[in-house]
Amino acid sequence: MSSTLIIACGALAKEIKALITANGWRDVRLECLPADLHNRPDRIPGAVREKLEKVTGSPRILVAYADCGTGGLLDDVLAEHGAERLPGAHCYDVYAGESVVAALSEQEPGTFYLTDFLVRHFDRLVIEELGIARHPELASLYFGQYRRLVYLSQRDDPDLQASARRAAARLGLSFEYRHTGYGELATSLVRLVSEPAAVEQAT
Repeated sequence: MSSTLIIACGALAKEIKALITANGWRDVRLECLPADLHNRPDRIPGAVREKLEKVTGSPRILVAYADCGTGGLLDDVLAEHGAERLPGAHCYDVYAGESVVAALSEQEPGTFYLTDFLVRHFDRLVIEELGIARHPELASLYFGQYRRLVYLSQRDDPDLQASARRAAARLGLSFEYRHTGYGELATSLVRLVSEPAAVEQAT
């Protein structure tokens, strides 16, 4: 089997590692970029380019990001290196599916989304990094246009659900829970890892 390299957002690391283990993939290498880039999308294309320029050999490469707020700049980087990324505009699309997220957004445009990772790191990535811990009045500036928090869960974990509910209450938002599992993340990884083997068998 040809080797496979996954360059991933750190926010997806736990789920990707679980998929690698569950599928018994021994020739898959995972390299992660800091999850904090989630709040700095302008830095994602450059960080991915730096990783891609250091790749040696000829592995199949999946960049485990969606567009993630880069405005197409990430796709420009991937085109330069013949790599592909996950489908969708952001990780919510990856987990729930683009049509589901579009329907949720149409139903309530003021929807804020959380995944398992964002629930686990809500205080650091949202409350601390956005300065709300030091200046609570910023919460209304950042979230004043939101009405609802939707938790798209990868694991059906009551503790994470409780944490997500507390996050919604802290932001003054209504709460909705949807279990998505790994969604397109699993589909994309399985396709990428299995395709090289299929080509080799055909030849």
